[in-house]
Amino acid sequence: MSPVAFRLKALRTAAGLTQAQLADKAGVRQATVSELESGKGRRLLVVMDKLARALGVEPGELLERTAGRLGAHGRGKGRRSVRPPRGDGTG
Repeated sequence: MSPVAFRLKALRTAAGLTQAQLADKAGVRQATVSELESGKGRRLLVVMDKLARALGVEPGELLERTAGRLGAHGRGKGRRSVRPPRGDGTG
């Protein structure tokens, strides 16, 4: 698995999203997300930008070498959390 594929999957799962949910949110096909996560798809910058925006992260975060930078709470380098919102309506 490529670093981009690993990072994309780590960010998606940290956000509590399925591939289909992320694809819908980003306006791409679920098959595209699957291909990118498996490393088989083309790394189209437009698609990566859409996916990053749907995850609430900068596109460069998908290119970082390790998902360890997410930390224990799903945060990357001081950026907003990619954890799913709490059920109490406070975000």
